[in-house]
Amino acid sequence: MAWALLILCAAASAQDHDHGAHRMGVDATGMTMNANQDILPEDCDRISGEHEFEVRAGRVYAEPYPGLMFGFSEAEIEVEPCSLVTVTLVNEDDVRHQWMLHGLPRYLYPGGMFHLEAEGGHSRTASFIVPSDERTYLVHCDLPQHMEKGMKAQLKAGRGSGDLWSIPGVSAERYPSPSRPGRSAWLAIPALIAGLVLAGAAWRIVGRRRR
Repeated sequence: MAWALLILCAAASAQDHDHGAHRMGVDATGMTMNANQDILPEDCDRISGEHEFEVRAGRVYAEPYPGLMFGFSEAEIEVEPCSLVTVTLVNEDDVRHQWMLHGLPRYLYPGGMFHLEAEGGHSRTASFIVPSDERTYLVHCDLPQHMEKGMKAQLKAGRGSGDLWSIPGVSAERYPSPSRPGRSAWLAIPALIAGLVLAGAAWRIVGRRRR
């Protein structure tokens, strides 16, 4: 019995442990890495504001964009520098999805990232504090092909540092795919069909006159 209790305590410790700012939590619903709601970045003397966002992940958010399979409900998030940001990732699909932000200071966030991962049908919530830079941070799902299939977003601190490429609904693709027609291409299809119909009618009229 004593050994069983020790094993359970060790497992609980492994599932939720704190290394300074590096807080990691793992359970049946998903995983959280590098949560931080109280340790300020070195260039911040106070928390400038607090923000809470619910980000939904799923196939339905890719429907407006031909060629994409997955998407986030929030393609762009704006906050003030030195603000506390709380994100709830709600996974509406039956496969795992992640909300991973890159570019944070490595001395505070190992690997420079903040990470939420939710199993299908579950949600995860955690917080982080952005530094004082006015910068645009990359957000994506790091599971194989999920970013390429549409799970890419950006977080702007202050005015940001410009838009990242290939953010659905926000910015253009860096290398447009020939297999993914743009809006102008789709609009041109009806005109092409109408032109072919008119051309066919004209040829029939000419053929009758020659007879």
